[in-house]
Amino acid sequence: MQAFIVDLPYRPGSLASVSEALGERGINISAAAGATSGEVGSLAFMAEDHAGARAVLEARGWSYREVEVVVAAIEDRPGSLGATARRMADAGVNLETVFVTGMRGDKVTFAFGVSDAAAARAALGDAAVG
Repeated sequence: MQAFIVDLPYRPGSLASVSEALGERGINISAAAGATSGEVGSLAFMAEDHAGARAVLEARGWSYREVEVVVAAIEDRPGSLGATARRMADAGVNLETVFVTGMRGDKVTFAFGVSDAAAARAALGDAAVG
């Protein structure tokens, strides 16, 4: 599973432009997160049609990168995300992005865009999904 991280200018309409372009091609965004810092921002997203999303980004000339995603179901309680992130950090895994993707029973599911999927899965142990 992959996610895209798109570099965007900090101005009105940046998110609208990307999501409209994907929508025009019938590509559904299944998870998204964004943030800005100064005059730049990033949109991280997962799409149901990965190849189609890549084609849209390339056709529009947007600067982006792709990262592998690892899904984990962790306890819904204070400190559990910190403990999970620490396990991956101790395994040398950089987190590129993170999405809350829903609930799995009494656990919260997160999709982590990571630098090393195999090391992330090993660090997550039984919490890794799929």
